[in-house]
Amino acid sequence: MRRGWKMALSGGLRCCRRVLSWVPVLVIVLVVLWSYYAYVFELCLVTVLSPAEKVVYLILYHAIFVFFTWTYWKSIFTLPLQPNQKFHLSYTDKERYENEERPEVQKQMLVDMAKKLPVYTRTGSGAVRFCDRCHLIKPDRCHHCSVCAMCVLKMDHHCPWVNNCIGFSNYKFFLQFLAYSVLYCLYIATTVFSYFIKYWRGELPSVRSKFHVLFLLFVACMFFVSLVILFGYHCWLVSRNKTTLEAFCTPVFTSGPEKNGFNLGFIKNIKQVFGDKKKFWLIPIGSSPGDGHSFPMRSRNESQDPLLANEEPWEDNEDDNRGLTISVSHEAYRVECWKSL
Repeated sequence: MRRGWKMALSGGLRCCRRVLSWVPVLVIVLVVLWSYYAYVFELCLVTVLSPAEKVVYLILYHAIFVFFTWTYWKSIFTLPLQPNQKFHLSYTDKERYENEERPEVQKQMLVDMAKKLPVYTRTGSGAVRFCDRCHLIKPDRCHHCSVCAMCVLKMDHHCPWVNNCIGFSNYKFFLQFLAYSVLYCLYIATTVFSYFIKYWRGELPSVRSKFHVLFLLFVACMFFVSLVILFGYHCWLVSRNKTTLEAFCTPVFTSGPEKNGFNLGFIKNIKQVFGDKKKFWLIPIGSSPGDGHSFPMRSRNESQDPLLANEEPWEDNEDDNRGLTISVSHEAYRVECWKSL
């Protein structure tokens, strides 16, 4: 009887948490709907007097608004990807692992299983990254989200404003959402500002639209400042091919910690998120290369091309038409090699 009450209470709490998790999304939706009403009706249709100016404002506004809402929708409803079945322990391996009481033997079992998988990252202690809640060996850059209660491929963070886990499947959409949010706020602020000044100087009659126009400028500027900082931070992460988690905790490889382990160069790093086809970079359509289970690494590229070992992580090898200097420590001299297109 008591166990039944506990299960019912636990289920009720989970349901409440699931409902409350949509509150931040609801707040954003309400703010956006109000901004649409304030801009389209109170500003363009009521305050703006020039017909040509109304048309131009409305066309540009709706073009930005479509991409803004489209990317927000994709960020919310694109489900995060989970590791496929080959990373999960089989029933037999799971039984063996759970019945084994010696930690060192359990560790060796995971090492043997990981040899069959394309995993190159380890825990801080050098052990195979294993999730004891999902019962799987974590692929590179995969982490367990306590909010979503599952392992997420290339997890970046859990965002309450989209009520979703940002990872391999929707990171591109999240970046686009930030970009179009910044553009949306900037466009509203720049077009509203002149009418804000007119209301401030008393050049326009003090009607109901005055409140909406003044408050619209304030809200747009407030969101612009916070969004441009967040967007700038994620642009820096993309340029270094890092996730938020990797920026705070350096990934550990079989050879040891390496903060630039996935850094392939500026252009290649961008393509790791947006894909090779530039025509899809601004459109919220999935174009990220790979399946999210394995990623090209700098150390592996260097083993194929030793020249990359001395290349700056910021630069892209394909576009580099400058001189490359190779230091050879055991020969005590320098050989200069020049590449030109």
